[in-house]
Amino acid sequence: MKRFFRKIHLWLSVPFGVIITLICFSGAMLVFEKEMTRLCYADIYKVENGGGRPLPLNILAAKVSSTLPDGVEVTGITVSSDPTEAYKANLSKPRRAAVYINQYTGAVTGKYERPAFFATMFSLHRWLMDSGRPEGRPAYGKIIVGISTIMFVISLISGVCVWWPKTRRSLAGSMKITTGKGRFRLWRSLHVAGGMYVIILLLAMALTGLTWSFSWYNKAFYAALGIEAPVRGGGNDKQKSGDKNKGARNGRADKKQKGGSNAASTKFARWQQVYDRLRTDNPHAAQITVGDGTASVTPSKFGNTRASDRYTFCTSTGRITSAVKYADAAPQGKVRGWIYSVHAGTFGGYATRVLWFLAALFGASLPLTGYYLWIRRLVKTKR
Repeated sequence: MKRFFRKIHLWLSVPFGVIITLICFSGAMLVFEKEMTRLCYADIYKVENGGGRPLPLNILAAKVSSTLPDGVEVTGITVSSDPTEAYKANLSKPRRAAVYINQYTGAVTGKYERPAFFATMFSLHRWLMDSGRPEGRPAYGKIIVGISTIMFVISLISGVCVWWPKTRRSLAGSMKITTGKGRFRLWRSLHVAGGMYVIILLLAMALTGLTWSFSWYNKAFYAALGIEAPVRGGGNDKQKSGDKNKGARNGRADKKQKGGSNAASTKFARWQQVYDRLRTDNPHAAQITVGDGTASVTPSKFGNTRASDRYTFCTSTGRITSAVKYADAAPQGKVRGWIYSVHAGTFGGYATRVLWFLAALFGASLPLTGYYLWIRRLVKTKR
């Protein structure tokens, strides 16, 4: 039986090993993207807190709005619990556009731009650089990543079957990293024993990552948990219609107010009031975002890091009209957030992220050490 699993392990690892290395390495590079970006561009993301009070959100939103081109609006402001973190002003377009503003002076510090290195790593990790495909062409890169990930899962499981010791006494020896006994013994122990140390983490990354590769797997993943998978890019027609009408109303309001000097201030008038209320009710929240009639509170940096309590409020009075707590949210949304948190290792803060980073790097090395062992065995056989 071990011979069968050894062949499966070899036949799948050899053709897909290089791709697996690229996926694992690029994934490891993305673990600390936020921290590295803020370190390299501290003048944009960090501000000095001289002990003063931040300017009101309506004033900050109006300042940002005055710098924007026609057709682009401020849709919300995100406030971090860190007083040295610049406020983030979210923009209506393009997608995920934002600028950062010094909350103490009102100066725009810069716009959000993903560094080229991390953009490349993300494209490599998700699509093997096949992100800019023409309309109608299948996402070949995404498909290859998905297939390679499935092969990686099978390779990991077959590797366990090959490694599984016959007795408990031999278990301890099979988990040792051998040093001082030659290059071959070192690389073999790194591949075999080292792989066993990180296999659970690698399987967690792979099995959650597959939900972004194939819709059938995504549905099966949710079905295994007893819930229905959310519709991607979804949202019901009624909500979409409401958003469309809301945008039209905002557009008409902007046209009416365009000539007024305090037009922007009027539009954002209640944002600070809503923020103060939410911050009072959630003093330890990781971040709070207030927008045009909606707000969200991210309660913690641990657990489901995409969890949030969502609110709506009256734009004329600032009164909160509805609240949907994360605890009461639909299970689909909770699972979706947990999938990301487990895949990226963010659920445990820096501790789990460091583990995920090291495991992903080690995962990238497994095909390389495997190639070394395989080629050495071929050369030895020919001799």
